[in-house]
Amino acid sequence: MFKKNKLLFLTMVSALLLVLAACGSDEDSGKDTEKPADSTADTDTTAQADFGDVKYLSILTGGTQGTYYPLGGTFADLITSDTGVKTTAEVSQASAANMTALQNGEGDVAFVQTDIAFYGTNGTLMFEGQTIDSVSALGALYPETVQLVTLADSGIKTFADLKGKKVSVGAPGSGTYANAEQLLEIHGLSMDDIKAQNLDFGESTDGIQSGQIDAAFITAGYPTGAVEALNATKGVHIVPVEADKAAELIAKYPYYAVDAIPSGTYGLEAEVPAVSVGAMLAVKKDLPEDLVYAMTKAIYDNTDKIGHAKGEFIKAETGLDGIGIEVHPGAQKYFDEVNK
Repeated sequence: MFKKNKLLFLTMVSALLLVLAACGSDEDSGKDTEKPADSTADTDTTAQADFGDVKYLSILTGGTQGTYYPLGGTFADLITSDTGVKTTAEVSQASAANMTALQNGEGDVAFVQTDIAFYGTNGTLMFEGQTIDSVSALGALYPETVQLVTLADSGIKTFADLKGKKVSVGAPGSGTYANAEQLLEIHGLSMDDIKAQNLDFGESTDGIQSGQIDAAFITAGYPTGAVEALNATKGVHIVPVEADKAAELIAKYPYYAVDAIPSGTYGLEAEVPAVSVGAMLAVKKDLPEDLVYAMTKAIYDNTDKIGHAKGEFIKAETGLDGIGIEVHPGAQKYFDEVNK
């Protein structure tokens, strides 16, 4: 009996020791798993802090039927992929509205015409009395052609033919409106000589198709979706800007450049002379330098992933061309590196 009790006692002690050892092992294991977790958390926090805790970015574009919106979606994907900061493209009223929205903190990045960016930072024209001082440049993109669109059978062949006609000139204060006003001026006309309509690109081409308006100024990279859609149902005509008028315009407003819409675009049988301004990306000045550097790199290092026809114009070597406002230090750092 004593031997049996002793054996039972030893068996119980051994079992107890095994349980205690297992508990100790579990506690040690718990401590080991906590260390990597804390380490990872610290690493994530540090990485995020490099971008000033920015976790979300919005790119202000334009209407869905212009060029800004599809390009904005591509840029958002590139930035999200390369920086880890979730970025989305937002529909907006384009250039002038985008500058004001950035100033008011209603967006982080925006498509803007180079002329409108210049007006905004200098407080002139549509920005009289409301200088935009919190915005800087990320980079130049491509030429934005000022397209005066009408139907092939409209009878409108020259700017002079616009007199008395219903013409969409974009929203008051928009980049398109400024372009329309300046081109009319060079051709001896004013807004008083036409029946001006304040429509966006989609509304403009819909209005032309339905006969509600006769023509529309559309400042955008060609081919522009809204004009392509119009040409798919009715043949379009682009009113040319002749060489002497283009020279006169550029002499007075030097941010314009001579341009041309190639034959085949919108079914055109011949090249159409035109003028253009530049498209660029603007950013809030207070975005962290490291983040803007990473954003700029994400776009200009991956131009081969841009499906739109304007992608061929977006190059690091021309990333500062035509920009008349201060460049964000993060973007400047990128361009200095790749263009040295």
